[in-house]
Formats: sequence, C-alpha cells, structure tokens
Amino acid sequence: MSRATKEGTFGYLKKFGKYSEDFYRFNGELFFPSLGIGTYKAEPYKEDNYIINYAQAIKTALRNGIHFIDTAINYRYQMSEREIGEALSEMIGSGEIKREEVIVASKAGFIPLDFPFPDNPYGWIQEIMIDSGLCNKEEVIIDQHCMTPAYLRWSCEQSLKNLSLETIDIFFLHNPETQLGYVDQDTFYGRIRSSFELFEELRGENKIGAYGIAAWNGFLYEEDHMEYISLAKVVDIARSVGGENHGFKYLQSPFNMAKPHAYGYANQQCEDGFYYPLMHACARFGLSFLGSSPLLQKNLFKRPFAAKIGELMQTSELTDVASALQFARSAGGICAIFGAVEPSHVIDNTILAYIPAAQDTAMQSLMRESHAV
Repeated sequence: MSRATKEGTFGYLKKFGKYSEDFYRFNGELFFPSLGIGTYKAEPYKEDNYIINYAQAIKTALRNGIHFIDTAINYRYQMSEREIGEALSEMIGSGEIKREEVIVASKAGFIPLDFPFPDNPYGWIQEIMIDSGLCNKEEVIIDQHCMTPAYLRWSCEQSLKNLSLETIDIFFLHNPETQLGYVDQDTFYGRIRSSFELFEELRGENKIGAYGIAAWNGFLYEEDHMEYISLAKVVDIARSVGGENHGFKYLQSPFNMAKPHAYGYANQQCEDGFYYPLMHACARFGLSFLGSSPLLQKNLFKRPFAAKIGELMQTSELTDVASALQFARSAGGICAIFGAVEPSHVIDNTILAYIPAAQDTAMQSLMRESHAV
C-alpha cells in the first residue's frame, strides 16, 4: 500500500494500548494522534540548519505512538523532506512500520531552492522555474511564492522524490495569503481554483491522498483585512472543482495560548449566515483542523506560566511545555503539531499520551481568564 489507510492507522494505534483512549482521533478516513511531529526550522540561513538532522526524532516519534509527520518542500532547502524520507525508508524497509500506518503531509507554494544554499538564488529561480516554463516572472511573488499549476505539480513530484514515497497523504497549499496585497481578490481566488484543479488531478494519479491549505494568519484575520481568506469561498471552489467528493479535507493554522483565535474569534461566515471561529467553521464544512505552532516557536516561555494553567490542563506535575501542548490538543482539532529535533524532546512530549485531553470547561475558563498572558 502506497499511502495511509484507515486499517493501517488503526492497526498502528493498537500497539499503544496504554495510552489514554482519547489520544487518537478518527475523522472518518484516518486515525490521527492528537500530537504530531513537524520539521519547520526558523531562521533557515543559520549555520545549524546545515548540520541538524530530523531523522532520529522522526524514528523516535514513530516508535512512541506519533504517526503524523508534517513538513514542506521549502523547509531547510528540501532537507527536512529528505531526512523524513531517510527515516521512513529505513523503518519501512526493516519492517518496523508499514507505509499504511503513517500519515505524511507536505506543502507547496514557497520556493524551496536547494541544499546547499545556491550562490545565486535568483539564478536558481530563473533556471529551475522560469526558463523551464513552470511560471513566468510575474507569477513569482516577492521572490518567494508561486501558485501556478505547473510549479505546484513540479513541487509535488519533487517532494515525492525527497520523501521516497509514491503518495503524499495530505498535500497543503502553503500560506497562499502571501500573494494577497500583490494580486487582487479575483486573481487570488482564481489561483486557488487552478491549484485545486491540479490537486484533483494529482489525487487521480495517486500522487496525493487529499489536500488542504496551511495558512498562518489568512483564516484568522478580520474579514476586511487585506490578507483575509474566506473559508466559505474556498470550500465553494473545492465543490465546484471536485464535486461533493472533492479532496479538500484539511486546514492547518496556528493555535496556541497566545494565538487562540481559531478557537475563540468568530470571523468565518458559514452557510447559515452566522460567523464562527475557524475550528468551528471547519467542522461545519466537514474539514479536519490541524493546529500548528503550539509553542509559538518557544516564544510562550519568556516567563513561567501561572499555576492555574497546570491545574486547568491537568499538567501541574509537568512542564510549561506540556501545559502548552495540552492546551493546543484539547480545543477540538484533530492534531497539534510540535517541532522537535532532539529525540529526547519527542519522548518528553509523549507523556501527554497517558493523560486525557483537558475538558471543555477548562479550555473555556483558560480562554476567558487569560491565565497565560
């Protein structure tokens, strides 16, 4: 089997019978862990991006109940994908895991360049993208983002090579709001449509299983903001392109104690005419929400958390990191994605697998009283 399946992901979770019964969640198609592992590394020009390796952290995650892996072609100039491919190839080849047990997500939109960083990045864009016909110069936004179907197809196929996979389970359009302000609304949603048309083709070719959008602030802004994305409009596009069985199944956006808007800010209009927070709107449209940046890239920990947070999150005996991850996975999304390079950090985080998610009343109390900030 070349992709994750319901049977495979269910078989995987059965290996971890001592975990809390709500650690794994089912969206009708796959069983997800409520904590997933990501491979984003900030400040990509830093020298340590050339020496770190995610492979051991990925293998540790898979050995400890975390079988959702999130990446993007542009992370560390394609190296994050290649290191995931290294880890998966080793474990699948040895029989330690099966391909159908693991959910792999990647993203396309940002220009990845290549490792090592090219001497002339503009020359790389010219040669690889423009001269080869993947796009024209005007379709590259601020030298970093492109949404032409030809480029997105190239990106998907390159990611498959990097990951050593036949199928990417979830393929995200990456931060499309980057283009807003440089193109008008009609052009923007037209590019979303063209992207989704391509993604439906890739589904038919078994190169992706499903697709989604991974955004930063696009779905969280107020409706009149220049970079606001309407989820209703995007869903309408998916339905018109792919019919009722379209492959637009996932949405990824930040959710953490300092940026809780996806849970508490009603800015997305649904079919009943009312406005709902992003997580609730996703549920109404039949999408699975994945929370990114649960630790806000460590910026949550500039001072110790109030004791009340640990009490509400049932993590008083654990660290502030555990409390933050508990918050991120307890709001109703299917998975919260943390980044980890060190295998020991992965093991530390999986202690939450033994603890039930925080109750709705605790989440609402924390949101209402703002204990964290």
